[in-house]
Amino acid sequence: MGRLFLIDLEENFYSCKNCETPIALANHLLSRDYQCPYGRAYLFDKVVNVLDGEREEPIPGSNSTIIHLFCVQCQYIVGFIFVRRAVLENQRSMIILIRCLLTTSFGDTTKESLSLQG
Repeated sequence: MGRLFLIDLEENFYSCKNCETPIALANHLLSRDYQCPYGRAYLFDKVVNVLDGEREEPIPGSNSTIIHLFCVQCQYIVGFIFVRRAVLENQRSMIILIRCLLTTSFGDTTKESLSLQG
């Protein structure tokens, strides 16, 4: 394997709970109103320092497939992407990060772990 290059985020951001690698900026958060099999989740428009997993089988009765997202540092699952089969150029895939697998960093000193409870 080669050297690992991480993108460092300097503003308020969400990071991997396991290794605290920055994953997404707080201002890229679109919605907090998502539920997934792991519990509450957040919708983002951009993420960094993640690896794409393999595409799963299409969801029955839907035009979507799921790709799991893993932290680039520790390979811990942090979320997933819903990809539509017929994605138009102006549509984006939905990037969903699992709340209980994230840690927040707001300011230089505050680190707060997000719990399973709402």
